[in-house]
Amino acid sequence: MYLFPIHEDRLALVADWLGNPENFKWLHFGQGVQQLSGVSLKVMLAKKMHELRLFGENPEKPAGVVALSDINKEFGSATLWYVLGDKSQSGKGFTTRAAKRMIAEGFDSLELESIYAWAVEENKPSVKVLTNCGFKYIGRRRKGHRIDGEYKDVLLFDLLAEETQPLTRFDEYVAHK
Repeated sequence: MYLFPIHEDRLALVADWLGNPENFKWLHFGQGVQQLSGVSLKVMLAKKMHELRLFGENPEKPAGVVALSDINKEFGSATLWYVLGDKSQSGKGFTTRAAKRMIAEGFDSLELESIYAWAVEENKPSVKVLTNCGFKYIGRRRKGHRIDGEYKDVLLFDLLAEETQPLTRFDEYVAHK
């Protein structure tokens, strides 16, 4: 499994993934924004409150993007999110492995104490990723998200640093700069 930064030559690919209605319907970037443009993505990448990485089995053909956003060093917290852009890679565990690695980076490199995540209740694959990563269900935000004009409940999760393994124990991972 590879995690690697998003360079200029991959911005269009990631923007396409985030612009796909099958992906962005599950997302929310604040202020009602669900779909990120290439320009918005570039701005996001420039801010220290976001750490985004491409992931995949082959660095030449990434499968998706995983991120920590709303990184708050003062409170030691961030929000995890991810998108499997290449749907042909579904069911192979790439998103879970990438999320685990991003979580480890958050706790080890960024020295976070807690990571928060949420998923629309009907998005079973995302809920599975979170539970497989060790996240604890902490509640429900009723009618917290809207898809195609219909309100959906959002499941809330969190994970604490002491509930995870140190970064060095993830031997399947190779980092690329």
